[in-house]
Amino acid sequence: MAEEVTLSLADAETLSRQVLTNNGFNPSHAAAITRSVVAAQRDECHSHGLYRLIGCAQTAQYRGIDPGAEPEIIDQAPGVVRVDAKQGSSLLAFEMGLPLLVEKANRNGIAVLGINNSFHFSALWQEVEALSEQGLAGIAMTPSHAYVAPAGGKSPLFGTNPFAFSWPRPGKTPYTFDFATSVVARGEIELHKRAGKSLPQGWAIDREGNPTTDPQAALDGALLPFGGYKGSALSTMIELLAGPLIGDLLGHETQAATPDGEGKPFHGELIIAFSLEAFLGSDKERHQQHAEALFDGILSQGARLPSQRRFEARERSRVHGVTIPQALYDELKALATPG
Repeated sequence: MAEEVTLSLADAETLSRQVLTNNGFNPSHAAAITRSVVAAQRDECHSHGLYRLIGCAQTAQYRGIDPGAEPEIIDQAPGVVRVDAKQGSSLLAFEMGLPLLVEKANRNGIAVLGINNSFHFSALWQEVEALSEQGLAGIAMTPSHAYVAPAGGKSPLFGTNPFAFSWPRPGKTPYTFDFATSVVARGEIELHKRAGKSLPQGWAIDREGNPTTDPQAALDGALLPFGGYKGSALSTMIELLAGPLIGDLLGHETQAATPDGEGKPFHGELIIAFSLEAFLGSDKERHQQHAEALFDGILSQGARLPSQRRFEARERSRVHGVTIPQALYDELKALATPG
């Protein structure tokens, strides 16, 4: 078995901040990114956890992100907030735009936050759960670089284009789901490659459009949309709503950062917030309890709710810390070391 290292959550936060500040990120960006990757690692979302710090550092080295960018908040319309991330991380842009989004949602019943010109790598469940913490239901979506072939095609056109939803549950963890519209997130392919593991059938195709279980061939070729044409259609919707609707790029118009500094890893994100209070008024509690009947019906059949395992992992990590491969820890320590 490969060697592993266990870190307390506090030590994981310290390591993350050291990696980021040593690679040029200002304190605000380092703090926002750290909150995201440590939360993902805590919830055992390994593909979006501490591993993602490597990509953040590399993107900064390749001048594919402005690690000192100051996002600009724009009060666009009564129900619309925009944040220009100025080619910085989407995470700081979201945190800065969140208070105005919540205020508008509570006032109008529904409000939208469009983040433009941002470097995005994080799990979307964090954005929608931040809304549920405010008693709001939320939807989030974003395109990404072209890694996924459309159903029936053989060349990358869509991003993995994740979509997330969260519903607040009084006294309980929210009902949350977050999934890529590809069969699997690209980070899972990268993790399989790092571990020397083959991919399951049906995840990807090679450059010629042939099915492959080789992670490198998949990275050179394309991922597949989940559910065939259904996933392909959802991916198209996300491209449109989080691209042209908010005045930003389609996934295939962006590129990952490159050593020559010519990559364009910037695109948009769309977050929609719904105020149960505004919709339901004094009936809110009754209708929230009505919603619980649906969750009880799922659980009573022996099924589980999305994110149930993640919330269980969260409690374990708070007690026992987080565990990562020794090789990843060594790589992160090297990135955290000046000089």
